[in-house]
Amino acid sequence: MTFDPQAFREQFPILSREVYGKPLRYLDNAASVQKPQAVIDRLTEVMTHSYANVHRGLHALSNEATTAYEQARESARAYLDAASPDEVIFTMGGTDGFNLVANVLGQNAIGEGDEILLTEMEHHSNIVPWHFLRKRKGAVLKWLEVDEDGNVDLDAYRAAFTDRTRLVAVTHQSNVLGAYTPLKEMAKIAHEHDALIIADGCQAAVHGPVDVRDLGVDFYVVTGHKLYGPSGIGLLYGRKDLLDSLPPYRGGGEMIDIVEKDRITYNVAPHRFEAGTPPILEAIGLGTALDFVREQDIEGLRAHEDALTAHAMEALRELNFVTIYGAQAGKGPVIAFNLDGAHPHDVATILDRQGVAVRAGHHCCQPLMGRLGVSATARASFAAYNTHEEVDALAEACRKAKDLLG
Repeated sequence: MTFDPQAFREQFPILSREVYGKPLRYLDNAASVQKPQAVIDRLTEVMTHSYANVHRGLHALSNEATTAYEQARESARAYLDAASPDEVIFTMGGTDGFNLVANVLGQNAIGEGDEILLTEMEHHSNIVPWHFLRKRKGAVLKWLEVDEDGNVDLDAYRAAFTDRTRLVAVTHQSNVLGAYTPLKEMAKIAHEHDALIIADGCQAAVHGPVDVRDLGVDFYVVTGHKLYGPSGIGLLYGRKDLLDSLPPYRGGGEMIDIVEKDRITYNVAPHRFEAGTPPILEAIGLGTALDFVREQDIEGLRAHEDALTAHAMEALRELNFVTIYGAQAGKGPVIAFNLDGAHPHDVATILDRQGVAVRAGHHCCQPLMGRLGVSATARASFAAYNTHEEVDALAEACRKAKDLLG
């Protein structure tokens, strides 16, 4: 099996449309990716033939929906190489995953004076929940500097630990710089200091299956809409022994065992953390998306994305009015850039009129913007369905933006 970029692209119907009379060149994949026909068809199939609530019913539709829902959990287990489906919690997305962990750790594991280590390039979803613990519980946030390419100094990381360090919260891949962190080494060092580690996999997991056991992390957060699946759904991996020791996040149906007037007992993981009616359709759709990715030639897919990134870096570097942020060797397919003297919002608007869709803003990474000395950037990000022609269109659109903006 070899990866065929054109055949892959043809499975995404939205990519055939035009905007402003020009072919759509969708380069905003770090924000959200488009959906393949397989996911669209699966959602339609379930809604048409076998939708019902899960786990509670004894009738045929409920049994079919429950089977599909739990099969999606198994698909997630396989994608993450978790030891058991019980280590996979369905969430409402990456942000919900971080809030879940912050909430349950804040109940009895992180308190006043306890330290949480973060890097400067974390997404706000991996910052704000820890600020909640800072404000409500008196936890201390300690920040690890990164260089201009997003590299983490492991010696400085080791030196940051104290006997009050309880948690490391770190991205696996930056959504601005495309930089990967040395996650496996960081997990090992955290455990040497009896600290837990949670990783933001919302960008890294897009590019193929992840081995959470090899990485050695305690928690790993994934969002579905960046992984060819629906929005409103995500995954939280957690070690089974750890999940079983943690209190619930929300109260309601499914997460309980026994409810009486004067006492309550709770269900086991993962159901303990999935209160109420879950995102049934979204979970099934995500399971289909994960299977869709696993069916690809992953090495070929990644090689294509790497080639697109290298092409784009070279094309933008040839424009002497463009500043690129982040050039880590082996970086993911994300390029943040600015045009000299132009606001990134203006740049993105002009590119949009040329049919090139990019992002502009702080990308929910304001501490990193401060580190880079800017308030915002434009950002082009690639998926496996993008083409080299689209990279050339990006460069040409930047030239036109420069001409218009002066």
